[in-house]
Amino acid sequence: MIAQRPPGAAPVIQGCAESLPFRDASFDAILGILTVHHWRDKEKGFSECRRVARSRVVFLTCDFAMSAKFWLFDYFPALIIDKHIFPSIERYADFFRSVELLPVPIPADCRDGFLGAYWKRPREYLDPLIRGSISTFSRIGDITANLARLEADIVSGAWQHRYPHLQDLNELDLGYRLVIAAAG
Repeated sequence: MIAQRPPGAAPVIQGCAESLPFRDASFDAILGILTVHHWRDKEKGFSECRRVARSRVVFLTCDFAMSAKFWLFDYFPALIIDKHIFPSIERYADFFRSVELLPVPIPADCRDGFLGAYWKRPREYLDPLIRGSISTFSRIGDITANLARLEADIVSGAWQHRYPHLQDLNELDLGYRLVIAAAG
């Protein structure tokens, strides 16, 4: 990501959530997008976010109670592995004094590259470049048979027959949540 920045972009400071290289109250707000599940020590990371934010801390995360219904898990059940590394939504309330949750429906034409981005375009999951940008795929081992089953179902029309309710939707709630927490 650093290498992709345009010339003249703001300076980059590398660090980790558990030890942010900034003074107390350095920022009005902190934003973390699909990152908390990668932290080694979530409690320390949350503490650091509270420390450097003056006003609020905002996270885009996933509520697996909701997302476990995503059709992709029918083809790749091992993807549910992330369920155990994402903190539960209730866990955010343990670390912050007030928490507001907002659902983040995913548009049908989303191109961001996270796990749920291609919910209406299953063929995209067959592309190794797309799967390569989704960290969970790198953790589940050989998926050759899973990919073959998905491709066969797309080609035969079985996928469309199995999930007809998706055809007319422009967005879908896959369990992604915006967690807005008061700092301090």
